[in-house]
Amino acid sequence: MSVSPITCHILDTTTGRPAANVTCELTYLSDSKSSSKPIALATTNNDGRVKNWNLSNENESWILNELRSGIYKVRFNTLDYFTKMNRETFFPYVDIVFQLPESPDNHYHIPLLLSNYGYSTYRGS
Repeated sequence: MSVSPITCHILDTTTGRPAANVTCELTYLSDSKSSSKPIALATTNNDGRVKNWNLSNENESWILNELRSGIYKVRFNTLDYFTKMNRETFFPYVDIVFQLPESPDNHYHIPLLLSNYGYSTYRGS
């Protein structure tokens, strides 16, 4: 299977290790029909990465083939991750909202540097 045009990666900065088994939701916010529902779901692998998404329904198959311009959100459900590690967190989830231009590139990578009391992100490559 080829890699999705939108990928993400979580590093736990308190352990210096990838954050595995974190549930992630991808939402396309520019479409009023799907603005409140995720279009795809995934779980980070042992390397803390999401390379491919599971589509919420077949109507969203465009995300696998061609990106649309507009506003997207990736929600990282961090509470379960920290609970499994027997650690408290101030952030039960992290939402990263980003905008793709009229002629999007072929690939966008969303890294998340995470601790239980803070996080940081940037546009990856």
